[in-house]
Amino acid sequence: MEPADSPRNPTRRALLRSALSGAAVLALPIEAHAAAPPGFDAWRDGFRARALAKGISDATWTRAMGRVEPDMSVFKEIRNQPEFNEQIWQYINRRVSDWRIINGKEALKNNEKLFARIEKDFGVERGTLLALWGVESAFGDPLVQQNHMRPVFPSLAALAWNEPRRKAYWESELINALKIVDRGWSTPEEMRGSWAGAMGHTQWMPEVWLNVGFDYDGDGKISPFGKPDDALGSTARFLVGRGKYHRGEHWGYEVRSAGGTASGSRSYAVWQAAGVTRADGGAFAQPNASAQLWIPVPGGPAFLLGANFYAVKSYNPSMNYALAICHLGDRILGGGPFIQPFPGSERALTLAEVQEMQTRLTKAGFDTGGTDGRVGNDTMKAIRDYQVKTGLQPADGYGGLKVLARLRQGG
Repeated sequence: MEPADSPRNPTRRALLRSALSGAAVLALPIEAHAAAPPGFDAWRDGFRARALAKGISDATWTRAMGRVEPDMSVFKEIRNQPEFNEQIWQYINRRVSDWRIINGKEALKNNEKLFARIEKDFGVERGTLLALWGVESAFGDPLVQQNHMRPVFPSLAALAWNEPRRKAYWESELINALKIVDRGWSTPEEMRGSWAGAMGHTQWMPEVWLNVGFDYDGDGKISPFGKPDDALGSTARFLVGRGKYHRGEHWGYEVRSAGGTASGSRSYAVWQAAGVTRADGGAFAQPNASAQLWIPVPGGPAFLLGANFYAVKSYNPSMNYALAICHLGDRILGGGPFIQPFPGSERALTLAEVQEMQTRLTKAGFDTGGTDGRVGNDTMKAIRDYQVKTGLQPADGYGGLKVLARLRQGG
């Protein structure tokens, strides 16, 4: 699970799903709802008055909430957030996957003009946005919306009604979701997201769409769905405004250090004079820009991290998440893997190998929820269950070469 983010980070608030992963965790398939449980109808009647007092029209209320039934499975999600104790190389491998690199290149090809416009308007490098888009929603793949996301209103209604610890917060987000419908930005049918209500290309909560999103395509709406213009333009503006993204700077570089682990921020030129050089032998593109040295694991790759790495970290305050996003962006744009491997690491599976693993797991009775080469919670659970049954240690849900070899043996 992605680390929980601070309450001040609006893009990831309120116990959002983990990223696929992504960066983000995809919600489980929607279960059929029984009749509304005792007490819900009375709560809904009372909440209607509060919603109308906040300016929600009666027509919007009737459309979105008039016959809604609470999605009670959200409480299971709260209690049983999946925990996979990944090492950093496993975390990186799952997010910087063959599937995301291949489809990221295609997404760039299909949206070249949009990314060029964003770079001109905001200075945010296309690789960063492509990586965020890929991790958060698989580049807006409609099959992800259909198969792994759930209707937002039943989820938020359940939380607003019966989640006592943050009842006021969930009621506020339900009102915000109603405002989105009231403004004509989306429809209840289109509004599908995580169990916590995060929606769209970049998985933002309703509050964020209202307060941070803007109409980048000029169609009079601020939509999380459909064309990616509003979502990606809004995300770029967020990275500049909140993350203090620096136009023209790369996020950082893998480096080789002559020794020592000096701390603090200094220019690339000063680092280089101290014996810290790019691992690929290239020159630092902005020698006067400031960076900090980070070695995530002793004996593993070292990095000089510039301001734009921390801009990404403002989106999700996890160093591992930010590194995965920045590295994925580089890989989509043609960069190679890290030169220095992490201790004990193995290469990531290819797309074909992931699909083979999913096919073999499903045939063995461990349903991965599909064989498309994307590794989400269903596949990780299937892997962990397989590891437990076959005695593979550790039973960590990571699908790598060891699991694939065992599956090929028929074990």
